[in-house]
Amino acid sequence: MSYEVQRYAAGEWTTLPDEVADEEPLQITLDGCPIAVLMRTRGADAELVAGFLITEGILESLEQVRRVDLEQKKNHALVFLKDDVVVDFARLQRNLYSASSCGICGKASIEAICQLVPSLDKVIQLAPEVIIAAPDRLRQAQGLFDQTGGIHAAGLFTVSGALLVAKEDVGRHNAVDKVIGWGLEHGVNMEEVFLQVSGRVSFEIMQKALMVKISTVSAISAPSSLAIDFAKDTGMQLFGFVRKGRFNRYH
Repeated sequence: MSYEVQRYAAGEWTTLPDEVADEEPLQITLDGCPIAVLMRTRGADAELVAGFLITEGILESLEQVRRVDLEQKKNHALVFLKDDVVVDFARLQRNLYSASSCGICGKASIEAICQLVPSLDKVIQLAPEVIIAAPDRLRQAQGLFDQTGGIHAAGLFTVSGALLVAKEDVGRHNAVDKVIGWGLEHGVNMEEVFLQVSGRVSFEIMQKALMVKISTVSAISAPSSLAIDFAKDTGMQLFGFVRKGRFNRYH
């Protein structure tokens, strides 16, 4: 989206158009029950919904979904489940969404989340040159960033360093949900890929990766303390500050 802005540089004011990242709400309704509103960049809404439903532990598999209607109402995703699928809506509203918008914090919450996520059967091994090359390959796939300069990205990479998919969004977590949703829909073996993100790594991003058994997360910027603790508690592999030919391995 283009806006007219005033820019100050070298002691002078100028007025010029500027491309700004698009942000709009998406309400997810599950069998008639509203469960979440996500602030997101439009596009790949089906993948965003799919990834969100799985990584938040709402559904166990996309096979439980009968159809997703994105056309009936603007900025609404109407999800219809198969007849034999039972969802505890009271538990979702009581335990999950009170925390999902602002982040789940505290050691007790980590322990509670660990009871919901699967354990890792495998941790992939990556050559240093694969880790170092991933941020640049992800950056080359960021068309919206080229236009706006203010948007996040996530990508799924193979062990050899090939980029399978990249998605962008104003929300870090949304970008992660989009690539995970794409991977699930395309039958990607999540135990054989790693997740690269364009910014920092929070606890929630680690938790989302583990929900689909992605063992390794790599970031251009810093992880949070809870992200590091979560990696140690669950056996995940975490890389940060991947830039200029260097990186930190936190676990």
